[in-house]
Amino acid sequence: MRLNYTKIVSIGLLVITSLVGCESKSNPKQTKNKPNIVLFFVDDLGWSDLGFRNPIFESPNINSLAKSGLSFEQAYIPTPTCSPSRATLLTGKHPVRLEMVRHIPGGKKNGFDQFGRGSIEYHLLPRDPAQFPSRNWLPLEHKTYAEALKTQGYYNMFLGKWHLGHESYHPNKQGFDKQIGTSNFGHPKSYYPPYFRQDSIFEDTKNTYLTDKLTNEAVCFIRNYKKENPFLLTFSYYSAHSPHEGRKDLVAYFEAKGLKGKFAHYAAMVKATDESVGRVMQAIKDAGKEKETIFIFLSDQGGYFENAPFRGGKMTETLFEGGARIPFFFYWDGVTSPNSKNDTPVQSTDLFPTLVEIAGGDTSIYQNLDGVSLLSTIKENKLLKERTLFGYRAYEDLYASVRDGDWKLLTYRSGKTELFNISKDVKEEYDLNTKMPDIVDKLKDKLIKWEKEMNVEKYSGMSLK
Repeated sequence: MRLNYTKIVSIGLLVITSLVGCESKSNPKQTKNKPNIVLFFVDDLGWSDLGFRNPIFESPNINSLAKSGLSFEQAYIPTPTCSPSRATLLTGKHPVRLEMVRHIPGGKKNGFDQFGRGSIEYHLLPRDPAQFPSRNWLPLEHKTYAEALKTQGYYNMFLGKWHLGHESYHPNKQGFDKQIGTSNFGHPKSYYPPYFRQDSIFEDTKNTYLTDKLTNEAVCFIRNYKKENPFLLTFSYYSAHSPHEGRKDLVAYFEAKGLKGKFAHYAAMVKATDESVGRVMQAIKDAGKEKETIFIFLSDQGGYFENAPFRGGKMTETLFEGGARIPFFFYWDGVTSPNSKNDTPVQSTDLFPTLVEIAGGDTSIYQNLDGVSLLSTIKENKLLKERTLFGYRAYEDLYASVRDGDWKLLTYRSGKTELFNISKDVKEEYDLNTKMPDIVDKLKDKLIKWEKEMNVEKYSGMSLK
């Protein structure tokens, strides 16, 4: 099933596309039998913050992408917060292994200057009960998927949010051939110019909404790409991260529909992101590359606002389903089947080995990967072999989760535990901790063993039992 982008993308968007300022150039036929890859990575977009899951939102392009391919219905971020989620996506390694269990902060008190640059490798968070030191950048020795795909002949483009360190650790130092719109900060100060405290980023742009500006750059890249090599385009959105500032016309649109204040702005941000996805996919189609391009869509953690039907979110109870479960879709023309859903629990650790296999590489040469390739599942929609998935953060008392089959254990630094059966209680309302002690002990033991393997047992809440 092909996506009908033409009907999805509005006339207004086509006008915007024509004003991008880049001319279309003929692309030579791709000679290598490897697909292009377009990865949409959205910030703070909850599992249910899409139109086909919540009618408040309008996302026809993303809806179509999801329904035209395969949706992993139980996809998780191991450490649901900005920097760790990005580090894991790039490396296939759990944030605990990377020693990045919190977002990279800023400010003088954490050793950063006004440009977000620092020389202190780790930081502590006063309210973290474990006082777990967390990294302030992604070390260069960890191989990224860009570096892995480069060995397979790919050209790697990075657009947008990085939040994994300052210039010495930027995408162009981590396997990407080019980066555009990348700052040292985790979010813009405004979605209208000037976007960042670093004036050198899009300094000549006037009045253009940031999501649209990045999309213009993505469309230009696709239109002008002339190399015979396949390409990987990582579009890492700043939206829908705060400040919640929607595009003005879309805010007015949602206000007219009855939404108010920050909710109108958030809905507008989601719709602007959806328009962006539609424009990029249309550019691929216009370039005649639809049949040789894979589209991947996911977010970095749960949403900022309500995450119905789940409990938790970005700001509170983040290891509950509302904070850790994300939208995760694959569309590959002629390979994925339309309207496919897969209920196997997967993690973003799985993307690195999946991309390596798609590119024709050998995952066995990369050490300490914590994910598995989803390629056969993408092609055949098979259930994966059951495995135990671990979530982990170092912000507050709640610090770890253990997902094993239908069971999910939540553990706290204080020694408290909670147990839920996700298949029967997706809202995590009924704690079975005292009713199923054998299951609790089994999952505790798995966590303790895993913490020892990751060399973080000294921070364990289980030692307090």
